[in-house]
Amino acid sequence: MTKIKFGTDGWRAIIAKEFTVDNVARVAEATAKWLLKTSKNPSVVLGHDTRFAGELFAETAAKVFIANGVKVFLSNDFISTPMISLGAVKYKASLGIIITASHNPPSYNGYKIKGSYGGPLGPELVQEIEDIIPDSATTNWTSVNLEDARKKGQLETAPLEDMYIKHVEESFDLAAIKNSGLHLAYDAMYGAGQRVMQRLFPEIHKLHCDQNPGFHGQAPEPIHKNLIEFSNFIKEKGNISCGLATDGDADRIGLYDNKGHFVDSHHIILLLIHYLVHYKKMSGKVAVAFSTTVKIKNMCEHYGLPLEVVKIGFKYICSIMVNEDVLVGGEESGGIAIKGHIPERDGIWMGITIWEFMAKTGKTLNQLIEEVYAITGTFCFERNDLNIDETIKARVLSNCKSGAYKNFGKYKVSRVDDLDGYKFFFDENTWMMIRASGTEPVLRVYAEAATQDLANDILAETKKVLLG
Repeated sequence: MTKIKFGTDGWRAIIAKEFTVDNVARVAEATAKWLLKTSKNPSVVLGHDTRFAGELFAETAAKVFIANGVKVFLSNDFISTPMISLGAVKYKASLGIIITASHNPPSYNGYKIKGSYGGPLGPELVQEIEDIIPDSATTNWTSVNLEDARKKGQLETAPLEDMYIKHVEESFDLAAIKNSGLHLAYDAMYGAGQRVMQRLFPEIHKLHCDQNPGFHGQAPEPIHKNLIEFSNFIKEKGNISCGLATDGDADRIGLYDNKGHFVDSHHIILLLIHYLVHYKKMSGKVAVAFSTTVKIKNMCEHYGLPLEVVKIGFKYICSIMVNEDVLVGGEESGGIAIKGHIPERDGIWMGITIWEFMAKTGKTLNQLIEEVYAITGTFCFERNDLNIDETIKARVLSNCKSGAYKNFGKYKVSRVDDLDGYKFFFDENTWMMIRASGTEPVLRVYAEAATQDLANDILAETKKVLLG
């Protein structure tokens, strides 16, 4: 019996090792039992992304829910995580469930739980479900016939992609984007955003918009080192105004300017705040994860917006968005949400917002970034993921906790914040952060500085100290 634990964002495990049909049935049974105790006439919106055997795992979960008396709205094909979250709201379902391992390597699959409000279920509620996962499923789910369940009204097909497209068309000035003269590119990373983007923008330059459950051997995480081919594609084309990339389940964003240079999520968050406040005259709180740029504080002070910094994990941002008036919520890892949509990360939604910003102003992405810099000052950011053994990882985290690190090479520590991980400040605008991943066996090291060379040098000096 494998102990199943939920991490920062759902349960992730290696396919055919821990992520098996039997273990999915265990998790689905616990979810169903929890629903029966907490909801009257419970229902779930259920789907899967483009990962290996997604349909099999989703149908397994569907059968377990049906056998336990929970109605299922099952997606008719692969879909993105934001589509499941939107579906939970539109169908007034008790929960949304998607079979996905998001940006993790191809060998992984996973199980994410979404609340009825269209965002991550609160950590304390996820814990309640985790606590009742049985050692083996007791539900006789293998005897459930999905066609019989459909006839009895226990199962309905949910056209979630059609629903999402209608929501996009009602929320954006797509005509302005299409008539702006912008040449746009999209890299689906073989993930779940591939079809919806081609439907919304038939003329778009596209890359990796076909199904490949192996993701060509690469983790579908939209960071620059995984998007070199897309960057080169933009450079070679020479006429592309902006490039958008999304991860495996299309809830994270990667962005490129017209020169093929990567625009990180810190800049995207600042661009979104600037667009929504200055150009669209909107307001609200800004909620960001601990690993984001300190420049967000400058932007919020400039516009008089309240700012809250939370632990890493979009579930913490979501809980604020559900209860308060939040304008923008965002993470360093590319998960961002804005007012007027669901309290959920959505890479496609953020990309279209940036394209609408460019179309409405007639400005390039770099011209808009210069407007941001005029408010916040310039900065650069870099992140390294260190794949190190557990002994070294434990030693590093112990040293962080005990205050053993006073400097990293020539960079002297002035203060440390430890809300979630350890953020070592060298001055108010220059810092390095160490944090263990909640979903992968890696140690993440982040740095922000005035220039890219400085950020890279800080990380190089840090690596020497940590591994020396």
